[in-house]
Amino acid sequence: MSFGTYFAIYFVVWWLCLFVVLPFGVRNQVDAGEFIAGTERGAPVINRMWRTVIWTTALSVPFTSLLLWGLSTPWLREYWK
Repeated sequence: MSFGTYFAIYFVVWWLCLFVVLPFGVRNQVDAGEFIAGTERGAPVINRMWRTVIWTTALSVPFTSLLLWGLSTPWLREYWK
């Protein structure tokens, strides 16, 4: 496989992991009891997107490695045929 293929697989796994990690540790305005005028009440009180990006990257690297290992293992390819 080429580098572009590896990058595309990592990109898809990263986005899937982002949607898994996104709701963890979020306190919205309803939970905090602090409402800011003009905002959605379900919006987070504190935006911690960098923490989410770091956790997403840390989670997606082993998942991508495991997926690429599974795609390159001969006995698994034989099993999936």
